Amino acid sequence: MTSETVTMTHSMINEHWMLGHAWVIPALMALSFVLILFFGKRLPKGGSEIGIVAIGASFLMACWAVVQWIQHVDEMMGGEGGSALKHLGKAFTMHGGETAEVVIHPIMDSFTWWSNGLVKFDIGIQIDGLAVMMLFVVTLISLLVHVYSTAYMKDDVRFTYFYAALSLFTASMLVLVIANNSLMLLSGWELVGLCSFMLIGHWWEEKPNTNAALKAFLTTRTGDIGLLLGVIVTFFAAGRTFNIIRINEAALNGRG
Repeated sequence: MTSETVTMTHSMINEHWMLGHAWVIPALMALSFVLILFFGKRLPKGGSEIGIVAIGASFLMACWAVVQWIQHVDEMMGGEGGSALKHLGKAFTMHGGETAEVVIHPIMDSFTWWSNGLVKFDIGIQIDGLAVMMLFVVTLISLLVHVYSTAYMKDDVRFTYFYAALSLFTASMLVLVIANNSLMLLSGWELVGLCSFMLIGHWWEEKPNTNAALKAFLTTRTGDIGLLLGVIVTFFAAGRTFNIIRINEAALNGRG
């Protein structure tokens, strides 16, 4: 078996717009959070309509991303003689009776948010087969929760607050899914923990709910100490970088 690498070019990104602009999906949910927080109580349905429209659009874009990723892999494999098996960015094709493994690299886009000396702090996306699958799963489940909650949370005194927190929770999960560096991934994870605390303790007047929220928050934050240490260790071990691809390459090459 031989191994080949297939990389993305700018023309390919232009052909698959959604893959190169997947940041729009979490950005839409973050915008939904802001709009519900500031204008939700003025709307007929307490802001739930904003959340449902936003997550509905996000779900459609996630489906679009899945279709484009499949098309991208098919195009890459079509140029190699036709695929026999595809799995999360890896594919196998035949070359005159010889099986070759073709690695489809993730689609990445980023910009430097801040730099300090030789260390750059980037904000960006990394889209591969696993990422598009999780985009689909997260947006689908969140859409179902948004719709179900219109009846379940009806007449709740903090109905608008709940939908704002739900939009932020969804945005945080989506950031976690598409992050291209460990610092951004950590930020998304911490926001998920904060939103979980807000949602678990939604009815904070009742002591059991408050206790459950605090227990979940403290448990996850205690576990996050290990995650934070892991981010710091991999940063130095991979040559002072938070980039997930470079960290993986360093691990595979036995560096650090």
